[in-house]
Order: sequence, then structure tokens, then C-alpha cells
Amino acid sequence: MTYSKLVDDIILSPNNSGKRSEKISKIAIHHAGGIICGRDLARLFLPKSRGASANYNLGSDGIIVLGVYEENRAWTTSSSWCDNRAITIEVGNSTRGPNWEISDFVLDRLIDLVTDICRRNNIYPCTYTGDKEGVLQKHEWYANTNCPGPYLGEKFPYISKEVNKRLRKNPSKNSSLYRVRKSFKDIKSQKGAFKSLENAKRCADKYKEKVFDDMGNEIYPRKDHKSIDTLAREVIRGYWGNGNERKKRLTQAGYDYYAVQKRVNQILS
Repeated sequence: MTYSKLVDDIILSPNNSGKRSEKISKIAIHHAGGIICGRDLARLFLPKSRGASANYNLGSDGIIVLGVYEENRAWTTSSSWCDNRAITIEVGNSTRGPNWEISDFVLDRLIDLVTDICRRNNIYPCTYTGDKEGVLQKHEWYANTNCPGPYLGEKFPYISKEVNKRLRKNPSKNSSLYRVRKSFKDIKSQKGAFKSLENAKRCADKYKEKVFDDMGNEIYPRKDHKSIDTLAREVIRGYWGNGNERKKRLTQAGYDYYAVQKRVNQILS
């Protein structure tokens, strides 16, 4: 069964057609039409009477929940043609109508997810053409609806640009993820899984949780967390290396490289 490693939970909807009849070549982004957390969004599609589902449910809280495995056709876009070709994503809003905005945090999570989908399904470039020819698809092209709403709809060119920028960097498929949880073993408490340590730290601060690396090491907040001044003096003594090596080591250790470097410059000035 295929799905993104970025998911925080799996709540499968019975509403799907089974195996797709077409190769995955599109991504359809929808808005939920409400402020709702990821798990509650996924639960909306549990009743068969609902007659709808999505491959992924990204809540207003940034939680990503798998609703339908990628190889299966979800019922999202009111179009057999589109749903057989598209991975579909429902996105929770941060405000209600008429603009139906989404937060910057959720937008960044959405871009992470779209990038991961494109990379694993060999979709490049991730195009937005304003019509059905492009990769990114809108529900309003297939039904009498304003989905994905004015705010998210206007973000499609930006999403395309940012996804392609990340795809061009071509990081390893096995790149590390930073997980935000109460403890590494408590999978159910996970609030998110991030490629960016800074995004993981912001999520941890929001939910007062911890950040763990793939090996289960707690990297934020560290129990042995050192002050910026202490780190700056260690840098001056050569403990953290130079240039990009210093930046990489400090960042991987969970520290703010720029704050440390600023203090180094102050001490040496």
C-alpha cells in the first residue's frame, strides 16, 4: 500500500473505487470549507452515506491523515477522469468565507506533501496552466463549486513554483524526517513529521512537544541545551568546525546557527 511518509495518522475511508484505471499524473487540491483538524477532517469521510473521500486530509492544525491509499481512486473531484489520474488532497482553512484562507504553516505542509507526491510518482515539472492540462487541478473545473476557494486558488502558481524549486534540489529519497511527539515511542501523539528542522521546532513550540530524529534522539528542546553565549565561545575555540560544516552541525544539534554566529561576531568585534 502506497502513501507518503509525511502522514501523521491513517484513517481509511470506505468510499473509493479500488485500483485506479489511469497512471497518476495529476494532483487535485481542495479546501475543506471550514476550520477543522486533520483527524476530524478524515473522519468526515468514514460514513458510506457521505459518498466522498480524499487520498490525503491536511487539517487546519497541519496534521496529515491518509484517507485512501494512493493506488486507489478516491471520490473527491466529481469526475472519474480526474480522480483516476489525481492524488487528491483536502485542506483545512484558517478563516471562513468569503476568502477561505489557509495558514502559512498549512501551506508549507501542503507544499511538502505535493513535492513528496511528485517525487515518488515521477511527476516533473509540477505545472499549473490554469486549465485541466496542467498537473495541479481545481474542483471548480469539474463541478458547480467554488472549491478550492479564492485564497487557495490564487496560490496554485506559487505552489507550482515552490514544488519545482524543491524537486530541482533533488534530495535523497531517504532524507531524514523530524517528528514532533510526546516521546519517540508514542506514535499516536505525533503532531507532524517535517523535512525542515525549523518547521518541526515551530510545531513543537505550538503544541509544547518534543522533536525527535529518525534514530529517536530528542533534538529539541535538548536536555543539555547550551546558551547562545556558551555555543559562541565553543565556536571561537573551534569545537564546531568552520563554514558550512559549522552551520550543518549546529543545526542538526537543534541550535539556531544564525543566532550563534551573530554572538560570535559580537564577541570578536
